[in-house]
Amino acid sequence: MFRGAKGRCPSCGETKLFSSYLRVVPVCAVCSAPLGTYPSDDAPPYITMVIVLHLIIPIIVVLEETVQPPFWLDGIIFLPLAAILTLLLLPVVKGATIGLLLRLQVQRGQDGH
Repeated sequence: MFRGAKGRCPSCGETKLFSSYLRVVPVCAVCSAPLGTYPSDDAPPYITMVIVLHLIIPIIVVLEETVQPPFWLDGIIFLPLAAILTLLLLPVVKGATIGLLLRLQVQRGQDGH
């Protein structure tokens, strides 16, 4: 999972896991692990949302209880913060998810499911 979270092949750690932002390479060039067969479809976005919300909501609550900024200021601060954190964490979580699926040997079947 740690290798995948770092964007490396979860099996050998030698090559890149992603060919672009979230596109997984089909096969590792070094160890021939079938990285494209691990179905990390919906889990990474959900896990990322949970992490981001657990980071942002306590900050919002503390600010609302202490400073009480206007509503529009909350939107200007926290919407971009949430978007940036989500975009930064999504590849990390997807890589870790693929590492976990590799460890558990959960692969997509021949029919795509």
